[in-house]
Amino acid sequence: MESFASRNAKFPSVMPMREEFDWSYANNVSLQSALEGFSGQITYHLPSHKLLQVARNTPFSLPPKNSQEPVQGPTIFTDGSGKTGKTIVTWQDGSEWQVLEGHEDGSAQLVELKAAVMAFEKFSQEPFNLITDSAYVADIAQRLGCSVLKEVSNPALFNLLKALWCAIQARVHPYYVLHVQSHTNLPGFVAEGNARADKLANPAWVAPQPDVLAQAKASHGFFHQNAHTLQKQFQLTATEAREMVESCDDCHTLGAPLPAGVNPRGLKALELWQTDVTQVAEFGRLKYVHVTVDTFSSAMWASAHTGEKAHDVIAHWRQAFAVLGIPSAVKTDNGPAYASQQVRQFLQSWGVSHNFGIPHSPMGQAIVERNHGTLKRVLQKQKRGMQGETPHSRLAKDLYTINHLMVPQSSNNPVILNHHLSLQALDSEQQPRAKVRVRNLVTKQWEGTYDLIAMGRGYTCVSTDTGTRWDTLATFKVCLS
Repeated sequence: MESFASRNAKFPSVMPMREEFDWSYANNVSLQSALEGFSGQITYHLPSHKLLQVARNTPFSLPPKNSQEPVQGPTIFTDGSGKTGKTIVTWQDGSEWQVLEGHEDGSAQLVELKAAVMAFEKFSQEPFNLITDSAYVADIAQRLGCSVLKEVSNPALFNLLKALWCAIQARVHPYYVLHVQSHTNLPGFVAEGNARADKLANPAWVAPQPDVLAQAKASHGFFHQNAHTLQKQFQLTATEAREMVESCDDCHTLGAPLPAGVNPRGLKALELWQTDVTQVAEFGRLKYVHVTVDTFSSAMWASAHTGEKAHDVIAHWRQAFAVLGIPSAVKTDNGPAYASQQVRQFLQSWGVSHNFGIPHSPMGQAIVERNHGTLKRVLQKQKRGMQGETPHSRLAKDLYTINHLMVPQSSNNPVILNHHLSLQALDSEQQPRAKVRVRNLVTKQWEGTYDLIAMGRGYTCVSTDTGTRWDTLATFKVCLS
């Protein structure tokens, strides 16, 4: 090092700092060769010149090129449209507005950045004020003046950043950047100029929405509704809706659900729920899916848990209460979790009655068992479009489809709408009911004249002297008198 210094004494030099020297020594072969066999001590110090000593204790930085206050110069408005790729730079020259147009393919951020590059290149020899409704562009334009540009993986973005960085570094005049909100009706020159740039950037004509069949196909491709729902939602014919479902790669391989059976139901929303647990193996640790269905409206809630213990059941019902409301009664099987004291105390605290089905028989839970199949079918249909999503995200989309898009065969409204309309109708005036007679299965005689409360496919419910009675259609007949 001494011989190197003596040979280069006429050239002033400053030794690097210790950290920089250590890195250079570890990565530079030439430096390692030069210091081979050197037994002295290497220290970092500056020459004794007073100016260098002042520089050591005084931080130096380049003056910022962007101003914190508006500058004397033209006010430039920039905007861009990601739909058309059109970039706009506009400014007022006297009483007339001038426009500079360009084009950039890519996202809205790239188009807005291209407009800023055009503005800096156009007004490179004078100070100016840049007004943009893009927070992304405003932030970059304010920071690039004193930044080192790093290459990014997106070539188009890097080229625009490089062009803007070079334009800013070459400037000798300051510039001011202001970010404003777009689409405002505020008065003033700034809002007027920004609105003018926005109008120039956006297309004058917007393509019409696709036809109804295309809309229905796009909706089914995302949610995978059944044919009846598509028919009601988009006013299609039954044939069009059925063909759309049959042509879907995710739906045609899955069989249609079984028709609803005869099972005691609630006579209004929140009167009777059924709850059960099913397993979805692909959910991993969260494979235990707890399902609750309102037996009147068919509104459903499902949540994924790590088990089927009492605390899992309680956590599921807390969510269901928040979404659907608090029921009068819940019907479950007699599993250990449902029969536990912890669950019993929880339901008592909420004022919910707890009914058990027939022991060791799934028939008492037929409604929720059927909804297990519905839940899994929709999950399977939506699986391709939900790759990488969490079980909770998949269930959320599944439940939205079932509750908000599925239309029951006996209704023109989605499930969730029927649920809430029933709650609103509880305080409404009682409508007259049809009168029916009931067949006594012992005496084989028709008895009484009772109110018909509910009737569905294969079942009826009437109000008798001893309470409500559910049975098949064969045991009832309508009174015509």
